[in-house]
Amino acid sequence: MTEAEERTMRKAERGRRAWHAGAAAEESVERLYLRQGLTVAARRWRKGGGEIDLILRDGDGVVFVEVKQAPDFERAAARVTERQIARIHAGAAHFLAGEPKGELTPCRFDVALVNATGETRILESAF
Repeated sequence: MTEAEERTMRKAERGRRAWHAGAAAEESVERLYLRQGLTVAARRWRKGGGEIDLILRDGDGVVFVEVKQAPDFERAAARVTERQIARIHAGAAHFLAGEPKGELTPCRFDVALVNATGETRILESAF
């Protein structure tokens, strides 16, 4: 195997590990919201140029959740970019268009931070 092929395989393995870590963080955050009485409307929802990790229902309202996993909370928070926020807002507008009250549906945008030990911090109405 060439050195370039080995680098490609290592990169692919890091990508797989990152994907699994992100999926585990999302599942953990989902369980946290479910214990609070919310219900899942969608997971990894994509439309309108945006992807939203979790969309939950809280009574008549909708909660859009971006999950960020990193070694610590500070680095996880730093991974929420302005471009990403714009994509989440765009996706949320498409989701809300399918709701009975449309964009008049009460909603909020949370960020769930997950550190290396699995601890979670929820930043309600983060943006």
